[in-house]
Amino acid sequence: MRKFFQWLLRKPVYWLAEKLSSDPNRERIHTALSNLYKNIKDTPGKKGLVLELSNNSRFIIFSDQHKGAKNGSDDFMFAEKNYLAALDYYHQNNFHFISLGDNEELWENTLSAVKKNNIASFEKEKLFLQRKAFTKIFGNHDLYWNNDPFASWQLKRIYSEEVKIYEGIILQSANSKPFEVFLTHGHQGDGQSDGNKFSAWFAGAIWAPLQAYLNINPNTPAVSEQLKTVHNRMMYDWSAEQDNLLLITGHTHQPVFESLTHLERLYQQLALAINDNNAVETEKIKKEISWRKHDYNHVDKNYHTAKPSYFNTGCCCFSDGDITGIEIADGIIRLIKWGYDENKNSVRAILEETTLAQLISKLS
Repeated sequence: MRKFFQWLLRKPVYWLAEKLSSDPNRERIHTALSNLYKNIKDTPGKKGLVLELSNNSRFIIFSDQHKGAKNGSDDFMFAEKNYLAALDYYHQNNFHFISLGDNEELWENTLSAVKKNNIASFEKEKLFLQRKAFTKIFGNHDLYWNNDPFASWQLKRIYSEEVKIYEGIILQSANSKPFEVFLTHGHQGDGQSDGNKFSAWFAGAIWAPLQAYLNINPNTPAVSEQLKTVHNRMMYDWSAEQDNLLLITGHTHQPVFESLTHLERLYQQLALAINDNNAVETEKIKKEISWRKHDYNHVDKNYHTAKPSYFNTGCCCFSDGDITGIEIADGIIRLIKWGYDENKNSVRAILEETTLAQLISKLS
């Protein structure tokens, strides 16, 4: 019967997918980001929080865990061990955990299946909540948390206490030189999942399960290299128009640090190595560029002049089990990775870092 419906409905659903495409629209994305930022500033606590950022603050930002049902389509289960080790580390070191959306994969799975198969992860997250150091943001794959009347009840059952769901958060500098860090999942302006209450409900409750049933891979930035590039660019463009503000999102599953992807940063490093006549370093970087191009080969033509205002956490469901995230701790911002060593132990690595003071001076 399922095969019959797949045959019958696949063509019209593909047609409808084009009509409801998540192709990024610059005006829609910029308007959505501006409206959300203004709403949080004007009425903090409604759609988002405003928290203080000092030299002693410690935040870890992970997104796009996509916790599933431990079945063949569950990407998170390969990364779960790294995720649990990371949360242990950050809890022990008194970090505030910002979970930046798509934490649960509720397009492909029922909530009961996700709850049943991710008890260990929820228990680790609960430790942050008990310290009043947990902020949960919704994304397009877990819109349920924002639009279902039973969401708050379900969250209380998972975490044993009430959990407020937000769309964004602003970290405000407590230092003499004012700046802000604006964080949101990054699906704002998405034609499929960021609209009025009805369209958001339809995407999460009807449209996504239908695509999953028909085995149709939705055209989203997480699975389309072209959309990753376009979407990241539009997020960057918005951030570059702001004064003394950093934007951190997830959604595309592609890590970005100071507005550069890893490949773009490699090309930047290659130019320096060539300029310094460092043949060994030049050859080393060329080899890594060749390897990285197998996964992602787009380089923005203006990458060398980018304003360092946009960051992306990457995701917690890479196929090799790696997870990436953004740390803001003790006046330093870092892009970090947790991966497995040769003995399958979880190891933290710093991929990029700079001080907030240096970063803000560049923004100015």
